[in-house]
Amino acid sequence: MALESATRRPRRRGADAVEAAGAFMRRHRRALSIAIALLAVVGFVVFVVPQIKGLSGTLSRLRGAEPAWIFVALAFEATSLGGYGLLFRAVFCCEGVRIGWREAYQITLAGTVASKLLSTAGAGGVALTIWALRASGLRPRVIARRMLAFELMLYGVFALTLVVVGLGLRTGLMAGESPWTLTVIPAIVGGAAILVTVTLSLVPRAPVTLRESVQIAARLIRRQPIALAGAVGYWGFDIAALWASLHAFGHPPPLATIVMSYFIGQLGNTLPLPGGIGGVEGGMIGSLIAFGSSGSLAVLGVLLYRLISFWLPTAPGAIAYLRLRQTVAGWRQSQGAELSTPDAEGDVALAMSDAGPDGDPADLAPCAPAADRVSQRPSLSGDEEVARTHAGGGKGGASDS
Repeated sequence: MALESATRRPRRRGADAVEAAGAFMRRHRRALSIAIALLAVVGFVVFVVPQIKGLSGTLSRLRGAEPAWIFVALAFEATSLGGYGLLFRAVFCCEGVRIGWREAYQITLAGTVASKLLSTAGAGGVALTIWALRASGLRPRVIARRMLAFELMLYGVFALTLVVVGLGLRTGLMAGESPWTLTVIPAIVGGAAILVTVTLSLVPRAPVTLRESVQIAARLIRRQPIALAGAVGYWGFDIAALWASLHAFGHPPPLATIVMSYFIGQLGNTLPLPGGIGGVEGGMIGSLIAFGSSGSLAVLGVLLYRLISFWLPTAPGAIAYLRLRQTVAGWRQSQGAELSTPDAEGDVALAMSDAGPDGDPADLAPCAPAADRVSQRPSLSGDEEVARTHAGGGKGGASDS
């Protein structure tokens, strides 16, 4: 009997260890997925890429990059991430909820890593952002409208740049080669996107979410121009990082052609690849060559830029994700809710489908400290008070149809 009891104890301890390991993996499955993806990418770059015929020689030339320009590119990329955080803070500081720099840093950096590693067109980053914002106390309806307003401001700058720079190159107002397919067509696409968005926002039967999001974006631009500065800074300094990376290997092509090549390459983010790896590089390199840049300069400059833009936020982003889980756990605990994990389909669907009775307050006044927000009931801004007064004091605002 004693022998049987003694053999049961090690087995029980082993079962407990396996159970504990399984529980740990379930709790941290998203962080473990990021780590595995990082290891896979590192393994591919270290062991596979150098074996590709004709590429190993080109990659070895990366060692000849000017260190000063690498440092400049790193500084530009870090500033670009700061612009993204600035825009995020300006958009989501509403309804008495104050998103401080710490929360903005955690959400944007963790979301950036999720967008690069986990899914198509940034859906992983969107899900993680919505998950965190829901824990902060913002209602799903508010998050949906603010999220769309954020994207409208960010990609409105994208589309407008395509129009201005594309036509500037084609008409000769800006220096550089001007192939029709890489100037006029992108300008038409950018102009059409702006026109369709503005037109739909003016159509009474258009989705309420779109119309309200356009109104929020317009109010932010009018009352808080720093939000627009964040969007411009995000794109502008990221392009500057590409420009500095090209400088590290020689004389870069005219700035306007770098801008167009950058935005054309960014369309690779829509491909079902981790962070658009391959699609972004191919688009940028092909566009730079079409604009007259030498092949070696285009390949080396873009590869250096992508190494910087991909890896610079990765380590801070992974740390930010772990910190964000602690922040969200505190928010959930203060509201008596359990800590969950980001779900790409569930969180996005909930935010985008919730057409609750209240319209978006668009509160642009100073916000309450983050520690106090969960105990406060969101108050109405002046715009919503006026809207409800005209509606005869009823409870319902506009709802999605």
